[in-house]
Amino acid sequence: MKNKTLLILAAGMGSRFGGPKQLYPVGPNGEFIMDYSIYSAIKYGFNKVVFVTREELLDEFKSTIGKRLEGKVEVKYALQKLDIIPDGFKVPENREKPWGTAHAIYCAKDYINEDFAVITADDFYGDIAFKDLSDGLDNDKYTVIGYELADTLSPNGSVKRGVVLSHDGIIDEVLESVCTLDGDKVLVEPLNKSKEPRLLPKNNSVSMLMYGLKPDIFGIIDSKMVSSFESNKDDLDTYEFYIPDILSEEIASGRTILDVPTKSKWFGLTYKEDIDILSDYIKEEIKNGVYPENLWK
Repeated sequence: MKNKTLLILAAGMGSRFGGPKQLYPVGPNGEFIMDYSIYSAIKYGFNKVVFVTREELLDEFKSTIGKRLEGKVEVKYALQKLDIIPDGFKVPENREKPWGTAHAIYCAKDYINEDFAVITADDFYGDIAFKDLSDGLDNDKYTVIGYELADTLSPNGSVKRGVVLSHDGIIDEVLESVCTLDGDKVLVEPLNKSKEPRLLPKNNSVSMLMYGLKPDIFGIIDSKMVSSFESNKDDLDTYEFYIPDILSEEIASGRTILDVPTKSKWFGLTYKEDIDILSDYIKEEIKNGVYPENLWK
């Protein structure tokens, strides 16, 4: 059986949420969001989990979700440290936040030699998305799991999303954009002001940071981090290094990256008020037999 690793980015600080939301219980037995992600990943063929987290959260990770996973799947822990940066650069004195998602992935390089998937710890991706993700790893291309745009929007206003433009399942571009419902369409306003706003159908694909990657990504990130830090050396106290930007550059350079659609339902936790909505959905999925009442018994 092909080895498949699930890399979970779990070093976020959750400032708007008021704490580390990756360790907030949402299930009936205190399960975190990532418990459900890992359960589905194992179900669809993943046999290793690598967490990227912060040093101050490591003990809590090991004593909670790590303990629950003992004997069920191989588990590794990588730390996202500010000083894992190219030679010649220094961490700014006032820097506190992690360097961003591309850097988080890079921090796991010593633990992954096989094809792997990337998710975040505080996004609920739904069960069937992990089948789509596992199937995507069976080909020789990078993959982006695409959710339907309208299903990821908020009725309370605009949100930022990575809007996927593709043809025949091949991604042409990912536009980081402000998205707003506009009748039976979605108004997409790219953050890059050189790109024109456009109206897209509600079922247009959107990336929610769920990727299938190959180990060569670590070398790509390494080389791009050097040039990126150099070009942003005057802003390193706030600069962040994002994986969507890396993938967009790869596409522009001619790499084929596949848009793999999923019918799963996505939920994000931005505010504590979002918890009840997700918890109620999980209860319904338990009733429907998607998840057991207690995931790890």
